[in-house]
Amino acid sequence: MTQDELKKAVGFAALKFVKPKTIVGVGTGSTAAHFIDALATIKNDIIGAVSSSEASTKKLMEYGIRVFDCNDVDSLDIYVDGADEINHQMQMIKGGGAALTREKIIAAISKKFVCIVDESKVVETLGNFPLPIEVIPMARSYVAREIFKLGAKPIYRDGVVTDNGNVILDIHDFMIPNAIEMEHKINNIAGVVTVGLFANRGANIALIGTKSGVKEIAL
Repeated sequence: MTQDELKKAVGFAALKFVKPKTIVGVGTGSTAAHFIDALATIKNDIIGAVSSSEASTKKLMEYGIRVFDCNDVDSLDIYVDGADEINHQMQMIKGGGAALTREKIIAAISKKFVCIVDESKVVETLGNFPLPIEVIPMARSYVAREIFKLGAKPIYRDGVVTDNGNVILDIHDFMIPNAIEMEHKINNIAGVVTVGLFANRGANIALIGTKSGVKEIAL
């Protein structure tokens, strides 16, 4: 199976966790896009969705799925999204699609986070994928200097503006053995909106697409 076929397999496998008559949290990216395709097959059974990006909102609306503002819901039964990396503690790096802040908000209000990935995204230690940080534009240089002090290499993601109007710094050459501690440390830098470490609020379930089928892991 190709990588895209593995992504499609986990996207459709996640439907088993969607309950009828609920509002579903939906993520961003190529794997989440497959989940939206899957969700469209049961769109008459659900109330609608809360989306983590303008791109996902557009795709949901094209399918005729009602999109709710996050402020209009108290909580979500489930949030389904991909990851750039996930370790065996169900901690993740997310933000390759620059939607990390909205993804983190939806994860926070969801009772269950189902992470859907292909097997290439599973790692022992986070940090092989550059760690994104959403930063207020005026703080970009300051935050970069603070990240450099941590022994890492921050690179401005040129030409990218988030849906919130901010910029992205990607941290390279930075392995993360203690993701919870590092999430707190980076989030406390003035000017950081959020870091793409999902360690304090990790996944509850991981669906991993492998050549032998979809593997399910639950905490």
